Amino acid sequence: MADVHLGQVPVTVEQAFHRFLATVPQPGDGLLINGDLFDFWYEYRAVIPRRHFTNVAKLAAVRERGIPITLVGGNHDRWGGDFLTRDLGIQYFRGDAELDLAGRHAFVTHGDGLNEQHWSAAFLNRFLRSPATISAFRWIHPDVGHWLVQRLSGRLADTTRDAAVLDRAAVAQREWARALLTRRPDVQLVIMAHTHRPRYEALVEGRAYLNPGAFLDGGRYAVITRERVELKTFA
Repeated sequence: MADVHLGQVPVTVEQAFHRFLATVPQPGDGLLINGDLFDFWYEYRAVIPRRHFTNVAKLAAVRERGIPITLVGGNHDRWGGDFLTRDLGIQYFRGDAELDLAGRHAFVTHGDGLNEQHWSAAFLNRFLRSPATISAFRWIHPDVGHWLVQRLSGRLADTTRDAAVLDRAAVAQREWARALLTRRPDVQLVIMAHTHRPRYEALVEGRAYLNPGAFLDGGRYAVITRERVELKTFA
């Protein structure tokens, strides 16, 4: 699953996410979240976002059932730290990851910064990935920092709400996946998100590209087994 954007979505989406965690992943499964689980996440050394206490508790409950969770950071939650890994027991990647998923070697990336269709999104991606930006934010008081992000988040999202822009990005994303599969014969599956456009398609010699879509858009997600890959919707 991907693109839940907890903290900026209606409470009904958050409640659906909690129901999903309680009912869909079962012992023997693994849960892969491909970026933008949170609309904003930043860990100070002794502080985490209070608004996500319930969400964190629900994730902890999944881990207590013995289900592994992997989180690949997206442009909204790439600033994670050892709270996720040490305290929650989540396998966390700030950027790209290569994973074995039901016997398939998968290349997993959220997809931001690869083929942005708007100059502001490309600039913001470079700015947020900068070590200087990450270090500087640490010196802002948590209350001020999270208030500032909350004020800016809605405005920054305006650059990604144009359907035509997202459609072009989705096409570019698919072609990026095709190029990677062409040069990497060891990869069976490329998983991306970010465009909120669900798609599963075999591209090169039966090897495939998957975008599960955005969970905030009606509970979209995907299931990967040894036999098949399926796009699903959580009701």
